Amino acid sequence: MENVRAKRNRTIELDPAEKDTLRAGVASPADLSRGARDLIVCCDCHHGIDAIPAQSIDLVVADPPYNLRRTFGTRTFVEQDEAQYANWLDGWISKLPRVMSAQASIYVCCDWRCSSAVERVLSRYFIIQNRITWEREKGRAALRNWKSASEDIWFASLGTQYVYNADAVKLMRRVIAPYTDKGGQAKDWEQNEFGRFRATAASNLWTDLTVPFWSMPENTPHPTQKPEKLLAKIVLASSNPGQLVLDPFVGSGTSAVVAKKLGRHFIGIELEEEYCLLAQKRVQNASPGQPIQGLHAGTFWERNSAPPKLQNM
Repeated sequence: MENVRAKRNRTIELDPAEKDTLRAGVASPADLSRGARDLIVCCDCHHGIDAIPAQSIDLVVADPPYNLRRTFGTRTFVEQDEAQYANWLDGWISKLPRVMSAQASIYVCCDWRCSSAVERVLSRYFIIQNRITWEREKGRAALRNWKSASEDIWFASLGTQYVYNADAVKLMRRVIAPYTDKGGQAKDWEQNEFGRFRATAASNLWTDLTVPFWSMPENTPHPTQKPEKLLAKIVLASSNPGQLVLDPFVGSGTSAVVAKKLGRHFIGIELEEEYCLLAQKRVQNASPGQPIQGLHAGTFWERNSAPPKLQNM
C-alpha cells in the first residue's frame, strides 16, 4: 500500500525529475582551486580542503560522523576505538589551519562519547575557547542508563584575536521576577502585548533549540540534521557579513542555507551525492533575509516562548 504524505508534512525531498538539473549545479574540487564560493562540492573532505586557497576561510563549522555506527545514504561509518577515531579526526582537522584567515574560528559538533577526542585533536592546532552543550529534546529512553538528550560543540580559534559578535546572539527570555527601580521603571526588561521579556547574553548552554521534524519547513530525510537556529547562532557570533563559511561535512546543506540567509558566503563539502543534491536544492530555494525559525529581528527566542506568530514561521 502506497504511503500517503500527511498534509502538514513539509519535509524537503528530491523529485527524481529534478536530479539532473541539481546535479549540474554541484561543484568539484577544481572549482574550489579557482577561488569560487557559494558552492556545494561533491567530494571527500580531504580533497575538498586541499583545493581551497590558503587563508580564505573565515569560519569553519563541522558536523562530522560521531564515533557511532551510522549509515549516511550509501555509506556506513563504523565505530572505532578512541585512538583510531582521534586519528581520523586529525586527518582532516590538521588540514584546516592552512585555509583559515588569521581571525577565523572553528566549531566541531560531537556527542559525549567522542567529545574528549575532538577536544584533544582540536587543541593540537587551535586555541580552545569553550565547549557548548545543547539540549536535544528528542532521544531514546533506556532502562539501564540516562536518556541521552544533549550534544557538545567545541569552539576554538586559530589565534588569540577572533571574531565574536556578542550582541548578535542575545536570547530573549521571559521575565519571571520583573524588578523595577524606585521610579517604577523596568530593570533590563521590556513589556509588550505578548508579555515581559529580557534580552540576555548567550551562554554555553543552549536549551532553546528544536531538532527538525516532519512539519518544519527545514526538515529533510538526513539522519543527523542540525537545526537552522543552531547554525545561525554560530554564524552570527563568529563571522561578519560577506565572510566565507566552510562546512566540510555539509550533509543536507543547513550551514550553507543559513550562511546564505544571513549574508555570508559558503563552501559546503559532502561525499554522498544524494545529500549534495538535497543541499543544492535547499540553497537554490534560500535567499538573503529569509526567516530562520526562532530568530526574529536580530534576537533569538527561547523554545516555545516566542509570540505565536513567530513560532509559526
